Amino acid sequence: MQFRSTRSQSPLVSFKDVILRCLPSDGGLYVPATVPDMRQYFLYMDTDTSFPELVATVAPALLQGELNPFSAARVAESAFDFEPELIQLDDNFSVLSLYNGPTGVFKDFGVAFLAAVMEELLKNEGQAMILSAAREDTGFSIAHAFSGRKGITSVILYPSGPVRGLDPKSYSTNGGNVIPIQLRGTFDDCQRIIIEAIKDLPFADRYSITTANAINIGRLLPQVFYYLYAFIKLKKKLSGDLLFSVPAGNFGNLIAGLYAWKMGMPVNGFIAAMNANNAFGDYIRGGEFKPGKLIQTNSPALDVSAPSNYERLASFYGEAPAVMRNMVYPDAIDDKTTLLAIEKAWKKYHIMLDPHGAVAFAAAQRLSQSKGFNGHVVVLATGHPAKHADLVTQATGQPVDIPEKFTNLWKKTDPMADIPPQLDALEGAIASCS
Repeated sequence: MQFRSTRSQSPLVSFKDVILRCLPSDGGLYVPATVPDMRQYFLYMDTDTSFPELVATVAPALLQGELNPFSAARVAESAFDFEPELIQLDDNFSVLSLYNGPTGVFKDFGVAFLAAVMEELLKNEGQAMILSAAREDTGFSIAHAFSGRKGITSVILYPSGPVRGLDPKSYSTNGGNVIPIQLRGTFDDCQRIIIEAIKDLPFADRYSITTANAINIGRLLPQVFYYLYAFIKLKKKLSGDLLFSVPAGNFGNLIAGLYAWKMGMPVNGFIAAMNANNAFGDYIRGGEFKPGKLIQTNSPALDVSAPSNYERLASFYGEAPAVMRNMVYPDAIDDKTTLLAIEKAWKKYHIMLDPHGAVAFAAAQRLSQSKGFNGHVVVLATGHPAKHADLVTQATGQPVDIPEKFTNLWKKTDPMADIPPQLDALEGAIASCS
C-alpha cells in the first residue's frame, strides 16, 4: 500500500515514510493511493480468530514489502495484550466495546499499533521523536504505548491544567524515553506548535519528528482492524443489511470504517452519529461544509467544530459523491436524548454506555425505526462508562464500577518543563531534556 496527499495524486509514499514524516509538504493529509481488496483474508477467518491473529494476518497483506508475516506477528503480539469485545444485544443490535485497552478509549488500538510498528520498522535504522498533543487520557495512552520503545522518544505536549497519569520512572531524566512538556496555552496551541515543528524542516530533520495524533495515518489505519474483527464475529449470524453506528467528532473512526468497506468488508452503510456540533451533517447531505461555533455537550470528545480529518473525508466524497451519500447517514443527538439512550441501553439490555457510545446507540435506534429497515447495527462504544461515571449513574440510577487500572489515570504528575507556546521554547525544552 502506498499513500498520497489529499491535495495531489503524486508522489506516492511508502507506509514507513508517511508514519515517520506524517504531513505532506503541500499541507494536505496522507491517504491511501489505492485500497487493496482484502476479502481473501478476512472472509474465511473463523469466528474464533483473536484480534492479534487478525492483525498478524491482514497487516502484511496490507503493507506488502514493509511487513512480512513474521514481523507483523511481532507487531501484533507487542501491541495488543487487549482486544475488542463484540456484544450482541438482539437480532438488530450489537455493541463493539473498544475500551478494553490501558486507558479505556478506542484510541488505544491505533496508538498501540503505531508504537509497535514504528519500533519494528526502525530496527537498526535510526531514531524518531514522537511529538503529540494530549488532553485528558491521551497523554497516558501515548506514554504507555511508546514507553521503552527502542529508537523512539515520546514528547507529549499538555495545555495549561493538571497533567495526569504519567509514571515519572518513564521520564528521560530517569533513563526512560518520555518527555512531558506543558505549554502555557490551550490544546489548540499544542496542535499548532506540532504542525509548526513538522513544517520546520531543519528542526524536524534534526530530531526526526513525527506525531501520534490523528493526523498521522499510522494511527488511523489500524482502526480498520476492529471493523473487520466485528464482521468476522457476526458474519454467520447476519441475514439482512449490516451497518455501523460511529460516534463522530474528528471522523477518524468513520474514515477507518470506510477503508474497511473499500477493502471488501460487506457493509451496507455507516451512521455518522454526531452531537449538537453536527460538524458534517449538511456536508454529508450534499451541502457546503461550514465550521460552526463550538457547543459544549455531555459527549465532549465529539465537541469538534472543525474536524482535523475534513480533507480525508472530502477525498472520499470527491471520488464518488453519490455513492458516499448512500453509504453514510448523518444524525445529530442532543444531550437529553443522549441521557435517555444511556438509560434505555441499561434498562433494556443491561449494558452501560458512556455518552459517546450512547450518541451512536441513539442514532442507531432512530435509524432502525425508519420504514423498511431490515438489518443489524453495530454500535461503536468508544469509551469506558467509568470515564463519565457521574453522568452514567445519573441516567441509570446504578453505580459504575471503576476498574483499578483507571485510578492511576487520575493521579497528578509534574511535567519536565513548562514553556510558552512558541516553537523556539519547545526546541529549547527538548534539547535540555533529551
